[in-house]
Amino acid sequence: MIGADKETARSSNRFLIKLTAIATLGGLLFGYDSGVISGALLYLKDDLQLDTLQEGIVVSSLLFGAIFGALLGGKLSDVIGRRGSLMVCAGLLLFGALGSAVAPNYEFMVTARILLGLGVGAASVTVPIFLAEMAPAHRRGRIVTINELMIVTGQFLAFVTNSLLDQLIQDPQVWRWMLGVATIPAVALFAGMMLLPDSPRWYALKGRYADTRRVLELSRPSRQAAEEYDLVVEHIRREKKIDRGAALRDLKTFPWMRRLLWVGVGLAVASQVTGVNTINYFAPTILRSTGLGTSAALVLTIAVGVISIAGTLIGIYLLGRFNHRPLLLTGFYGIIGSLVTLAAAFQLPESNGRSYAVLVAMMMFMFFMQTFVGIGTWLMLSELFPIAIRGFAMGLAVLMLWTANTIISFIFPIMNAGIGSTGTFAIFVGLNIISTIFLVKFLPETKGKTLEEFEEDYAAKHGGFLGAPLRSSVTTSH
Repeated sequence: MIGADKETARSSNRFLIKLTAIATLGGLLFGYDSGVISGALLYLKDDLQLDTLQEGIVVSSLLFGAIFGALLGGKLSDVIGRRGSLMVCAGLLLFGALGSAVAPNYEFMVTARILLGLGVGAASVTVPIFLAEMAPAHRRGRIVTINELMIVTGQFLAFVTNSLLDQLIQDPQVWRWMLGVATIPAVALFAGMMLLPDSPRWYALKGRYADTRRVLELSRPSRQAAEEYDLVVEHIRREKKIDRGAALRDLKTFPWMRRLLWVGVGLAVASQVTGVNTINYFAPTILRSTGLGTSAALVLTIAVGVISIAGTLIGIYLLGRFNHRPLLLTGFYGIIGSLVTLAAAFQLPESNGRSYAVLVAMMMFMFFMQTFVGIGTWLMLSELFPIAIRGFAMGLAVLMLWTANTIISFIFPIMNAGIGSTGTFAIFVGLNIISTIFLVKFLPETKGKTLEEFEEDYAAKHGGFLGAPLRSSVTTSH
């Protein structure tokens, strides 16, 4: 019996590794497609003869597409399942990458980048939901945060690819190769998802309880799978008994759900007003503005990518051992300090020392961002929302995330040209102080509970003040 239990544990572990490796290709593409433009922009803006406004539109067009992709991903994941949604994402990412690589002019490039953004936005919603619903509670934090590791790995690979291709292909159209590389993981994501089942929670929502049990038994030891099956099915049946399931109706009826929705939206927006994507998308441009050459700026940007990966690995370790809320707040405190340092560095006299001071400040920023905020944001967004509105709420939160990202990425070159780097990053300092105050006041702790336990505990805690429709249905064990 002990031998059988060990074999079951090994089998479930192999399944979770395969699941995570395949699903997080969506995160890898998210990172690569958002990061590659930072280097490609140095060439394509001359090749396609872009002015400053068009430069901002080319960068932000992917983000504009991601806004609608977030809505698409949330809706698709509820209707055709998490698996089906990710296969649609893979197709969008493939054709978007191909289109941007062969773009003959500015208009075609913007169109292809919007298509790419639809895939990126949909994947950014669906991958965390899929992983959170598939993972056992005690491993959920680590498995979901692997997606953030893949995002920053994708960004790092974009920086390395940009630098290598810049050295190997001495051609002004090298940017086409930079953008075209993303087709490879898109094909791998589509093929890989064909080998995986959907999440047990989605099967339960659709009344497919046999599939719920089957998938839980693939990813957990037998006894744990049986216990979680009972919890999931009881929770879903109770949801249906009290006639939940239409997200807008539920949000109107249950104020505690609205509270969680706005906390999630606030967290999503806060993660973007950090200013992280001004560095992800414009790091080489920022470094070149300090007096460095194009090749040197591309090479030094790799250091930012290395710090992002190292920070994410540290973050995965920390989130597995400490509560999520205090770690995320620590990140915001560090970001505020890093932005103050970055704003001050631009006041130094122009020299190599100034360039390296700016680089160090950006590396400090990315360390706090990826160790605490980036990884914590996606994990907590995957955990916060009730099952009845999870797809809709995640879609709305990520829509607002991409909206904030789009606005910031579009106006950054304009602001930077108008008020200078010091003034621009000083504004980000103020925005991050506001974000931190909001999160200190409203963000709950999610660690150490199943998704169902967190939902019921939160509803019970806030039922008296926010309305009590769910309180009577909370089981005595909670």
